[in-house]
Amino acid sequence: MKPTDTSEKELERLIVRHLAGISEHPPVPEDAAGEDRAIYAPGGYVLGRASDYNRDVALDVAKLLEFLLATQPKAVETLNFAAEGIQRTQFLHRLQGEVAKRGVVDVLRKGVSHGPVSIDLYKLLPTPGNAAAAEAFGRNIFSVTRQVRYSHDSGNELDLVVFINGLPVLTFELKNSLTKQTVADAVVQYQTTRDPKELLFQPGRCVAHMAVDDAEVRFCTELKGKASWFLPFNQGWNSGAGNPPNPNGLKTDYLWKQVLTKDSLANIIENYAQVVEEEEEDSNGRKRKRRKPIFPRFHQLRTVGALLRRSREDGVGKRYLIQHSAGSGKSNSIAWLAHQLVELKMAVDETQALFDSVIVITDRRALDTQIHRTIKGYDHVASILGHSDNAQELRDFLRRGKKIIVTTVQKFPFILDELGDLGGRKFALLIDEAHSSQGGKTTAKMHQALGGKTDEEDFEEDCTQDAVNTEIEKRIALRKLLPNVSYYAFTATPKAKTLELFGERVAVGDKVQFRSPEELTYTTKQAIQEGFIRDVIANYTPVDSFYHVAKTIEDDPQVDKLKALKKIRRYVESHDKAIRRKAEIMVDHFTTQVIGAKKIGGKARAMIVCNGIARAIDYFREVSDYLAEIKSPYKAIVAYSGNFEIGGSKKTEADLNGFPSKDIPAKLKNDPYRFLIVANKFVTGFDEPLLHTMYVDKPLAGVMAVQTLSRLNRAHPQKGDTFVLDFADNAEAVKAAFQEYYRATIQDGETDPNKLHDLKGDLDAQQVYSAQQVDELVALYLSGADRDELDPILDVCVAEYVSKLGEDDQVEFKGKAKAFVRSYAFLSAILPYGHPAWEKLSIFLNFLIPKLPAPKEEDLSKGVLEAIDMDSYRTQALASMKLALDDADAVVEPPPPGGGGGGGEPDLDRLSNVIKQFNDLFGNIEWHDADKIKKVIAEEIPTRVARDKAYQNAQANSGKQNARLEHDKALNRVVLELLDDHTELFKQFSDNPNFKRWLADMVFDSTYRPGTNPPASPQPGA
Repeated sequence: MKPTDTSEKELERLIVRHLAGISEHPPVPEDAAGEDRAIYAPGGYVLGRASDYNRDVALDVAKLLEFLLATQPKAVETLNFAAEGIQRTQFLHRLQGEVAKRGVVDVLRKGVSHGPVSIDLYKLLPTPGNAAAAEAFGRNIFSVTRQVRYSHDSGNELDLVVFINGLPVLTFELKNSLTKQTVADAVVQYQTTRDPKELLFQPGRCVAHMAVDDAEVRFCTELKGKASWFLPFNQGWNSGAGNPPNPNGLKTDYLWKQVLTKDSLANIIENYAQVVEEEEEDSNGRKRKRRKPIFPRFHQLRTVGALLRRSREDGVGKRYLIQHSAGSGKSNSIAWLAHQLVELKMAVDETQALFDSVIVITDRRALDTQIHRTIKGYDHVASILGHSDNAQELRDFLRRGKKIIVTTVQKFPFILDELGDLGGRKFALLIDEAHSSQGGKTTAKMHQALGGKTDEEDFEEDCTQDAVNTEIEKRIALRKLLPNVSYYAFTATPKAKTLELFGERVAVGDKVQFRSPEELTYTTKQAIQEGFIRDVIANYTPVDSFYHVAKTIEDDPQVDKLKALKKIRRYVESHDKAIRRKAEIMVDHFTTQVIGAKKIGGKARAMIVCNGIARAIDYFREVSDYLAEIKSPYKAIVAYSGNFEIGGSKKTEADLNGFPSKDIPAKLKNDPYRFLIVANKFVTGFDEPLLHTMYVDKPLAGVMAVQTLSRLNRAHPQKGDTFVLDFADNAEAVKAAFQEYYRATIQDGETDPNKLHDLKGDLDAQQVYSAQQVDELVALYLSGADRDELDPILDVCVAEYVSKLGEDDQVEFKGKAKAFVRSYAFLSAILPYGHPAWEKLSIFLNFLIPKLPAPKEEDLSKGVLEAIDMDSYRTQALASMKLALDDADAVVEPPPPGGGGGGGEPDLDRLSNVIKQFNDLFGNIEWHDADKIKKVIAEEIPTRVARDKAYQNAQANSGKQNARLEHDKALNRVVLELLDDHTELFKQFSDNPNFKRWLADMVFDSTYRPGTNPPASPQPGA
């Protein structure tokens, strides 16, 4: 009995046998005419011969000739290509030169011209029902060849090469974990033994190079020796990296059973693989173009394929939520989906397009040019693509029926007056970062544009009630998601409203959940584990700030304690000494720990995130001054929108930087610029892989925390880690924010629309307005009345608000009014019914809210800043920490439509006590590590010792003497672990016997619990 062959060669044979039906060529009789053809296997391939590979032109000449004879015999005859000789050689060198210049994908799609003829090198996938195209596609020869010797200079062979009509498209190195080699060994083999100068490995010659074993797949689009960057091409498992167990075969057989099938690979060649040109600027300002090959990742193929399938099955008018991690290639996914949706046909009528136009919407005012560039790379759609840089272009594109339009959601409100009725056409809306692109008012305007604008001519001169009611019904209809539009919402950070608006509704027991379907989800966890993005909270260092504020007046007035504390903190945080000290810390850290450590090969950049434009300008000044003072070769860039007054004159970022705003991204890539100082600009939607370090001096939480820190997560071949230094005490908020989007985000339950009834009832009860006033104002507004007819109604309501409501009631009314408007904008899009009273009140409140004055309250902390001065400012970095996240899906609650609350009594205290409390909180100490060491001794050391397993076991099963021995061993281990962060403490423990004895007694007394395991978190000193 022959045992199972577990060698690498058997894996090779297994793949080839599935693709081509055979794994070895049978002997060919000497008198056989022509080449034997293998039967087609499930993969639709034939088995190629290694001897047919021509190393001079990197082609399988036999398969190329076979394809041309079958499809273009006249061209073969004209070129005399069938016979060996100078004419064949000339054509082969012409073909390989075109591949070198344009890339194999472009040559396959467009063919080549040679002499008097144009030659097709590939037949496209057929559209459904097109028999002639199906027959033509069937003439393509997909072949797989084993042990291809690719070099004249060495005997090295590739395990497998896949050819299409004789042109190589994929190479493979295979490994087998049962022989103690893995995909990592295949990667090393490509990096060290496959010379990128060899013709087969030159850029664009192949679509990708694949490293494969029985557990994982990786790919590289461009070999660069040891710098070759291989990325995973795995399905994912348990919301993370890798592949799931396969009950029917190897974990990686999806590669040859699904991805490499003839139709699937053809789809990748036609619709995904590309070489795009990117423009870069060098340090001298010269612009040059770089060609970058693109190959889809597995999750992108799966997502786009699933959306196309669902769209065809569902028809127009559906919603899809795609939760894809930041940095996971959303721009390419959107581009690939857009150009394929244009050509998607109806399931019921293969001759009709499903959509008239596809509109790509981003919330970034600086349009994502990557989306436009990727779509434009497909010649068959380039002529139907419109990139809208202004409202006029958008208007023209919509009117002319441009097939693909890339734009921003902000442009829609400006074109309604001139837009015709588009309600009879069908649209696909692809929304980039859907958590913020679906603002209530802007979305309603967008729906109005695409669904057909309101006809205001229906109103009579006196605006009859029937006309008002008709208009209200139209407005309600326009708020809803349109039946002539399909929505594709892409986001890494779905909010509750986004989940309910676009997510899949699933019944779970007696509740409902909203989420992105599994095939449309690519989690942050998986993206990090696969190396597509970096874990930006793996090296997170908070900074404690220490202040000493001196009282500068003899009086001790009463002040509002909470407000005073906030004012004092803002004062010291913005004080010149504080900004300067922190700027020095940032520059010194970056110079020594980032540049000095040659992060990203010495090319690392840093971002300084500030709390407002004024603070960003302060930092720009102090960082620039300090860089000049230490004679650093580096410079900083400041980024903000608009003008800002500095020294009595308004300045733009261009004025301060000395170059145009549009050049900021390009400048940051080149020396001398290493620091980008920002407030809000560039903290979302900015993609720069060279960003390694972030200095945060701004409160961060929720989606903003994730988006801001995610500026660091873009992967780079030389980027092994990232670093965050946080001056604003954001650690807990950051951890909570990232936890919500680490795996799938699921909304548990749905919004209760009856809460709108409750909010309306509460607002009506305050009697700030009457139903008659609401009706009157709405009728005047809808009929186009003059402005001075609206204000008298609103002013009467404002007078009622001021005279009848106390301070707390004013706060509550205004909060609930805002909550009603916000909640109605959301609910009106998803509810199956409309409510005219809600629509009218929404219109009314949108006018009333801006007129309501803020509640008058006495600022009892006024003057506190004039009464203090800052004596000293110090910062101290706490130990760098990895913010570990729970491996679980996040469950969020539906968005509550609740309102605001009251004010409360001020907490009065003497100014001296306020200052004392402030100094106590932030460390009014004389030497550097005192408070830190006290905390470590009192809390950290006892906790870590108590968790020692050997010590726990001794307490549970031995006497006090043995427990003390194990305790002392545990204490030694813990103190040794603290050596890097607390050298003073370690030195005292090692050199001072009295200190060591005291510490050991104190920790043992606080942790020893005889007969049982001690608690996980002991109370030191108890």
